[in-house]
Amino acid sequence: MVIFDSSIFVDDLRTGCHAQRFASLDDLVRTSAVVLAELWRGATTKAEQLFLRTLERKYPIFSPTEKNWLESGQLLLKMQHDLGFEGRKLRDLHFDVLIALTALSHGATLITSNRADFETICAYRDFKLEVW
Repeated sequence: MVIFDSSIFVDDLRTGCHAQRFASLDDLVRTSAVVLAELWRGATTKAEQLFLRTLERKYPIFSPTEKNWLESGQLLLKMQHDLGFEGRKLRDLHFDVLIALTALSHGATLITSNRADFETICAYRDFKLEVW
């Protein structure tokens, strides 16, 4: 089972660079409610909005649990302490931490093109990560 980070969809919508990988994927695909929220925030064209409606219909949506929300704050506090991240960086990472914890809760592999942030998160809470 896989969950895609928004970076994969954004990259593919802009360049089509992941089309072959999507077509050859054998895993069950699930969608993150957090990823959908991120994508809706920037969906300015009819084509992008249609794409998101299709994702919502085609794949089951996983949402962060109460436990995921609480753990996300705890992990971000550790990162702030250990890495000196400021408020802006912590806000930028928060959704990514929630996506990672949601994938972990369901035993799914998280696929992203955002190597740096997700490898940082993985150092604090190990989850299955694949970078495209």
